[in-house]
Amino acid sequence: MSNHVFTADGVTKVFPGVLALDEVNFSLSTGSIHALLGENGAGKSTLIKIMTGVHRLDGGSMTIDGQPFSPHSTRDAISSGVGVVHQERNLIPQFSIAENIFLERLSASPLQRIDYPKLYQDAQKWLDLLEIDARPETQVDKLNVARMQLVEIAKALSLDTRILLLDEPTASLTQHETETLFGILHRLKQDGTSMVFVSHKLEEVQEICDRVTVLRDGRNACESRLLEGLDRQDIVRLMIGRSEQIPQWDQRDHADNDIALDVQGVATQDGHRNVNLQLKRGEVLGLYGLVGSGRTELAKALIGAHKVTSGKIVIDGDEAQIDSVADALHKYGIGYVSEDRKGEGLILIHSVLENAGITVWQRLKSALGLVTDKQIENTVDPVLKKLEVRTPSLRQLTGNLSGGNQQKVSVAKWLAANVKILIVDEPTVGVDIKTKAYVHELIRELSDAGTSILLITSDMPEMVTVADRILVMDEFELRGEILNDRDYDSVSEHIMHHIHGSTEEAAQ
Repeated sequence: MSNHVFTADGVTKVFPGVLALDEVNFSLSTGSIHALLGENGAGKSTLIKIMTGVHRLDGGSMTIDGQPFSPHSTRDAISSGVGVVHQERNLIPQFSIAENIFLERLSASPLQRIDYPKLYQDAQKWLDLLEIDARPETQVDKLNVARMQLVEIAKALSLDTRILLLDEPTASLTQHETETLFGILHRLKQDGTSMVFVSHKLEEVQEICDRVTVLRDGRNACESRLLEGLDRQDIVRLMIGRSEQIPQWDQRDHADNDIALDVQGVATQDGHRNVNLQLKRGEVLGLYGLVGSGRTELAKALIGAHKVTSGKIVIDGDEAQIDSVADALHKYGIGYVSEDRKGEGLILIHSVLENAGITVWQRLKSALGLVTDKQIENTVDPVLKKLEVRTPSLRQLTGNLSGGNQQKVSVAKWLAANVKILIVDEPTVGVDIKTKAYVHELIRELSDAGTSILLITSDMPEMVTVADRILVMDEFELRGEILNDRDYDSVSEHIMHHIHGSTEEAAQ
């Protein structure tokens, strides 16, 4: 008798202009953690949406415990024991943590009052399990990105799922939070829960998963194969058809270059104190810190989205008065690639062309204030092609793209903007290996052409690969500076020393 709790046999899904899944096979064993891998647009998210009742399949079949499984809605899937944690957060910001965790069952009936003391008590069990340092009654929009992600996971686990689908669950987590999560997943596995783990972090896949299914262009590149015996390059070849190409960039010295951005004694409404930094022309300056260290909040203060309470921001030698994101872009040539593409980076109900072109309208418009779609397309299409954005057309709604392709559009709009200073915040979260390499190359090319770049990333290998110089931030203060010599072990050790006074919890 098969020990497969779930099978997909010849699953096919067609969208207008796109064959998203082409006779895909997949089988999930009881009490296992199964990696589902592939490039952005390979079909991973589509398969998950079919398993969770968001989409109906157009061909093939699925089973749970050998019985036909064809959910018509997410509630159908939940009732069959299928839970999901999406790459994009699906929480109600104004609701409490407890209300979000138990959203489907706040009370026994719609007319019955909610027993909040019991609700908070029940939620506390999940907060303890996931080591979420917050009270159950805390409003979700008061949490940082990492805690929101953990609440999403608690919400899925609380539904008593037998099959748990995890789409990039560690994208916003620190190393410590990731290790905590992996410990929980191991316990769930021992208790018989079956999990599908989608991630672009191949080291994590190799650490925690038993088997792997790889999709390429909507088809199986491999089906339910044991991970044992496969190294990183074997997996990469299955995903992209060739070995990974890792750039070996030389050190660059920008000491004699003009100062593009000079932050002098800046304090912010978020709690930064006496922040001093200088970004040179053509330099990639890394800003490293654990999630919650204040990096994103500093970036938002520099572009006028958060308030600077004291100190000066000097651009090209002149003091700047930046009151809005529009000021930052149009007056001072500063762009910002947000880590939160869904909430801040994109307008999902607008087309790819409109999103990618939004930063270039002002520059392209004629004396009459007119700008044509053709002008915008000529400006942004080369960047979209370079990033290999998978879309049937530039008129496609951005919300219909895969998460990774949305991230590419978010990056593309700023690369096309021709800004003098570009702040990039976690630019490769949720994108595949090939795209990550393209983004790194584009950052390097932009800086070679004179653009000054402030790179915020929690990905230590990315920081060591791309940055010329690295500043370390912790608890909203700058702790130290490191000249990047591309020696991963040495740089990561120095960074963690600035944060902890030791090398513990070095990010991977």
